Amino acid sequence: MALDGGMKCLKFLLFFFNFVFWLCGIALIVIGIYVQIELNNTLLMHSASASGAPIVIIAVGVVIFFVAFFGCCGAWKENYCMVTTFAVLLTLIFLVEIAAAIAGYIFKDKVRSLLQEGLEDSLPKYNKDQLIRNTIDDLQKHYSCCGASNYTDWFSIQPFKGNHSVPLSCCRANATAIADCNVNPTPSTIYTEGCAESIEAWLKKHIVVVAAVALGIAFFELLGIIFACCLMKGIRSGYEVM
Repeated sequence: MALDGGMKCLKFLLFFFNFVFWLCGIALIVIGIYVQIELNNTLLMHSASASGAPIVIIAVGVVIFFVAFFGCCGAWKENYCMVTTFAVLLTLIFLVEIAAAIAGYIFKDKVRSLLQEGLEDSLPKYNKDQLIRNTIDDLQKHYSCCGASNYTDWFSIQPFKGNHSVPLSCCRANATAIADCNVNPTPSTIYTEGCAESIEAWLKKHIVVVAAVALGIAFFELLGIIFACCLMKGIRSGYEVM
């Protein structure tokens, strides 16, 4: 009876942890959508390298969402095949997350170059594409930056190179009332830091939150795999799991 009681407890523990996985899946989906929205207009790029990370986060969240639901059903119905499938899928997700973490660490230094390239490609289109113009203006206001590397990037782009100026969106909040704050700019009237550096700083600041969530999910995944394997053993051995 002690063993039966232990297996019953294990069953409800697995159900509980699957519920936590389900919540983690929702959290990843929300984080992925937030990052995608934030970076969609920030990176100014439409390549896979620009939107790959948030898409992967959303995809993993969706997979965890459904796998967790599958695991809950398997634990509740005490179905050996469902619990086994859940354990295998969860192990695969765990391995994919490890591989993604390693890849992210290896390629983390390329983020700055991708940002730099995307911005440098977009600046010359500032006066040719209204969407890009609005996007760059919003970006420079939001991140308090100007240009790709720094504000001097605008001096080689028409029509700014004609009068040694920058877009009005580069003006500091306390200088917007100054007439021609963007002409012959100085550090007191405009933001001088490049947007690539500002965005990179934003990413580094918020990656801590993503890493903390990932570690928490990985911890619960390991517990879920262990509990699933124990429950599989109990079901296969023929013990009654209430």
